[in-house]
Amino acid sequence: MSCAGSTPDPGAAAPALAPQPLCPSGALAERGRAVVFDLVCRGEPMRAFALRIDGRVVAYLNRCVHRPVEMEWQPCDFLDALDRRWIVCSMHGAHYDAGSGRCAAGPCGGGTLTPVPVLERDGRVWWQPTRELQPPAASRCSVPG
Repeated sequence: MSCAGSTPDPGAAAPALAPQPLCPSGALAERGRAVVFDLVCRGEPMRAFALRIDGRVVAYLNRCVHRPVEMEWQPCDFLDALDRRWIVCSMHGAHYDAGSGRCAAGPCGGGTLTPVPVLERDGRVWWQPTRELQPPAASRCSVPG
């Protein structure tokens, strides 16, 4: 996984960070609005989003593969209006499979959205920092509940 085209440094030691709280499980309705959150990807502040798709929580960096722009149509709204199956980039119309992040149509050239590791336990959703994806120094997010 890489952040917006960056190349990972294989020699860099990954700090062991605990999972970061994201939201209560109930905040993510099936194919509903996303929970958007801040993180740092290889030193660059970025936004990410989490959705519930087919009963499973998925999360991705909020960056289109085609152009490094944020994708939502309206705040926290990433899915198509018809059947809420596709993540659609509001800038150029690229369509990504909501469950896998894979490009399905449009100018995304077969790419895949960068996933953010998530887990759900004890009625809460958490995101897991990695070598490339780190929590911001001071969170600007408001986490529901």
